[in-house]
Amino acid sequence: MLKNISNQHKGSLLAFIGVLFITPDSLLIRLSNLETWGLLFYRGLIPFFVVLIGLLFFYRAKFFEALFNIGYVGIFYVISFSVCNITFIISIQNTNVANTLIMVAMAPMLSAVLATIFLKEKTNMKTWIAIFITFFSVAFIFYDSLKIGNILGDIFGFITALGLAVNANLARYAKDRDLVPSAVLGKLTVAVFAFFFVENFELVETDLIIVPIMCIMCVAIPFVLVTIAPRFISAPEVNLFFLLEVIIGPIWVWMIIKEKPSIETLIGGFVIIVTIAIHSYAALKKTQIKSN
Repeated sequence: MLKNISNQHKGSLLAFIGVLFITPDSLLIRLSNLETWGLLFYRGLIPFFVVLIGLLFFYRAKFFEALFNIGYVGIFYVISFSVCNITFIISIQNTNVANTLIMVAMAPMLSAVLATIFLKEKTNMKTWIAIFITFFSVAFIFYDSLKIGNILGDIFGFITALGLAVNANLARYAKDRDLVPSAVLGKLTVAVFAFFFVENFELVETDLIIVPIMCIMCVAIPFVLVTIAPRFISAPEVNLFFLLEVIIGPIWVWMIIKEKPSIETLIGGFVIIVTIAIHSYAALKKTQIKSN
């Protein structure tokens, strides 16, 4: 059945399902009692073992061949993947969830810029206009966060978006390679790095439920799907699906723990989401017309 599905639909389906699983992630992070480094340790260690077992089952005797086949692109992916995993948690714990996720929404625009520079894909005037609008919207949110002391979280959120953009472009560049082993190494890197800063490894009763669910459902499964998706569709298209998290993530948080974003965040976020959605939809339609 999957053989009859076009690459466009395969990539879109993988990205959609992956991001859909991610949407409760911010809420579960908030509900967890772990401090930053303890959370990072488990979010690295548990997904590492879960996906590693899956890869060993999938590749069997060819596992090490797949691991060494990632090449220098895979090494860069490990570094970028590890960094944005760390910065995401730091951001969530130092600003409103909505602020972090709006920064993450910058990923499609950043992907387009990086694709122009490194993949030599031309960026048209409409894209530059969209980048200009989103840039000032982010500056507007930054200014609000500066007044209330959340600027650190917003900066790390922006770094996360940049990391996601780098990841998607690397996966697109090396679409003939399986970079899932790189992501697994990235998770191990996060766990090892966090290990040296963890103050307490003990999980309280609620965390015994929350942490495994978060690490498997919101981390392990999505990162495999989002890593595979750029093999079928462009990097900006993959990151477009992260807008789903930007919309649904804060709703989960607002419903359960009543965390409300500021008016400035809502205004800036609305402008960013609408701008990126319109631009990406227009670009996708143009691509489909050309292919037909």
